Amino acid sequence: MQHDLFDTNPSHPSDPPLPPDERMSLLRDQIRRHDYLYYVQDRPEISDGEYDRLFRELVDLEQAHPELLTPDSPTQRVGAPPLDELGKVPHERPMLSLDSLVDQEDVLAFDQRMKRELQADDIDYTAEPKFDGLSVELVYDRGTFIRGATRGDGSMGEEVTLNLRTIRSLPLQLRTDGHPPSHLAVRGEVYMRLDDFHGLNRLVVERGGEPFANPRNAAAGSLRQLDSRITAERPLVVTCYEILAMDGTPPPSHVDELDALASWGLPVPVLRRHCASIDGVMAFHRETDQSRDQLPYEIDGIVVKVNRRERQEQLGMKSRSPRWAIAYKFAPRKEITKVHQIIVSVGRTGTLTPLALLNPVEVGGVTISRATLHNADEVARKDVRDGDTVKVERAGDVIPAIAERVPVPGETRAAPFSMPDHCPVCGAAVAREGAYIYCTGQAACPAQLKGAIEHFASKPAFNIEGLGKKTVAQLIDQGLVRDLSDLYHLRHEQIMELEGFAERSAALLLEAINQSKTVSLDRFLLGLGIRQVGRHIATVLAREFGSLDAVMSADQERFLAIKEIGPEISSSLVSFFQESSNRQVIDRLIRSGLTITQTDTHHKDASLPLSGKSVVFTGGLAGLSRNEARALVEQLGGTVSSGVSKQTAYVVAGTDPGSKLEQAKRLGVHILDEQEFLTLIKDKERD
Repeated sequence: MQHDLFDTNPSHPSDPPLPPDERMSLLRDQIRRHDYLYYVQDRPEISDGEYDRLFRELVDLEQAHPELLTPDSPTQRVGAPPLDELGKVPHERPMLSLDSLVDQEDVLAFDQRMKRELQADDIDYTAEPKFDGLSVELVYDRGTFIRGATRGDGSMGEEVTLNLRTIRSLPLQLRTDGHPPSHLAVRGEVYMRLDDFHGLNRLVVERGGEPFANPRNAAAGSLRQLDSRITAERPLVVTCYEILAMDGTPPPSHVDELDALASWGLPVPVLRRHCASIDGVMAFHRETDQSRDQLPYEIDGIVVKVNRRERQEQLGMKSRSPRWAIAYKFAPRKEITKVHQIIVSVGRTGTLTPLALLNPVEVGGVTISRATLHNADEVARKDVRDGDTVKVERAGDVIPAIAERVPVPGETRAAPFSMPDHCPVCGAAVAREGAYIYCTGQAACPAQLKGAIEHFASKPAFNIEGLGKKTVAQLIDQGLVRDLSDLYHLRHEQIMELEGFAERSAALLLEAINQSKTVSLDRFLLGLGIRQVGRHIATVLAREFGSLDAVMSADQERFLAIKEIGPEISSSLVSFFQESSNRQVIDRLIRSGLTITQTDTHHKDASLPLSGKSVVFTGGLAGLSRNEARALVEQLGGTVSSGVSKQTAYVVAGTDPGSKLEQAKRLGVHILDEQEFLTLIKDKERD
């Protein structure tokens, strides 16, 4: 029976079902065609739902008949287990670089040189975008993609076949109706479209990570992964523009070369022009430069080639570049650029920071694609919105920041930016603390997870020896720990797979985790990482309430009734325990086998030397960090406050003290320098 490959649903009720191998072959052809229409031609013919239905049917058939699975199947784009390293492979023909020109006079001189060497009055050229990505070699044998490599040094590149297979716009099988050669090596460029680049950076930044500097870095970092499963998650595309080697006679011109590549199903530059003279090249350069901000990808110029192959061969090659082609670069963007989108980053401590994702711009020799907007008040003050034109500066010559908005006459602006009322990463409610907004889902927020576990395992909290920063990072990156309770479900063989662990060290870490299952209430509260709750406040809460349930059920008024707790701490406590995701983490911890020992509520810490006393620090301390100074005060029962009042016991003045010192003098508060503070602490410890 004859089946139409272009029929989305070729099976009819009256038709007998096809054998599995025929049905799978038919589905693969259909999916390849729809991939070509969607990713290369940008004209899909079926809905996403119908495509998914075809894809699922093929997956089900391949799982039921694994012996019929083929390596060029559209389902084989998900990546493979990690490699130890990327191997090296020689290119079938050297992948040369291009001479770069910026000035129009130099391009005109190039044209004159071509005419002189070819002894021709007229030369036709081709012009196409110079994609800012990573150059690759793609090799097909009998129409099937068999190998891919980066450019490397031009003669030898790194093999990235598995990673390239994950790119949807790259056909794993060439179109037979285009009559491809039996062997073909093609040069192309792997890059990332701007919307996809900003989307990737948005995900990275929202989770508190460091964004990619520009689309080229993002593409290069994604393609050169040892784990192709990571590459599969990155939105890479490829465009092909040169035949490096092939069986048979190559096309007679570059125009014909691109047409041939397109007929074989390979993506080629859509924006391209055949120019009768250098004047046409100049016009294409001007038009492309003017429209580059509207293009969906980043380019830094155009590529100009002598069109006819016989002339290319007559001109020949230099040691590192062809004589018949140049890169005609654009002048780099300087300081002025557009805001693609204002997003919110969630830091390791839960602070939400607005960031502007920018169209990449060069500032002080560095390409910048994002800039901080500090906080919501700063965004409102500068009135920066999505789509605005802005001037970018490097604050302190390091941190990119938006200096000001550049008004554009007649522009239609987006709505003013507003901070979200829920965390963009975990969906928990947000709360305000001064000028800053933070996520209340501290124990459950993925953006805060590494910091949360490091704090949870620290000596003053759960004291899990061996659970350092590097180990925590590995546990999270490998998906072994998704919240605090997962620590108590780790297995010996999982820890053994982590870098730096052997039989003995894995056993010791598991033992330390198990020993932490019995913990006092104050250590438990401290380990949760509640904002404003240090060791002393955790101790106060444990002794005041005696049980976890009592702490969790208290309201703000109840917290404020405690002498050592003010409005900021009470607000932080209420926000934390009201957030359902935090309660779920606590519940999972308890169900993991934790035992929280009760605290005698009748035993207060009044006997401690600084009990009930408030200490304020102002200025820098030479021998102590602020955290160390706070710890000394809290160990003796005192509290560290941010404001000076009549109830303040001591103000410790370091170098360059601020206005708090003047307040202390006016209120008659006892003032200590750093040495006097240390002497006081030693005396109190002896008391």
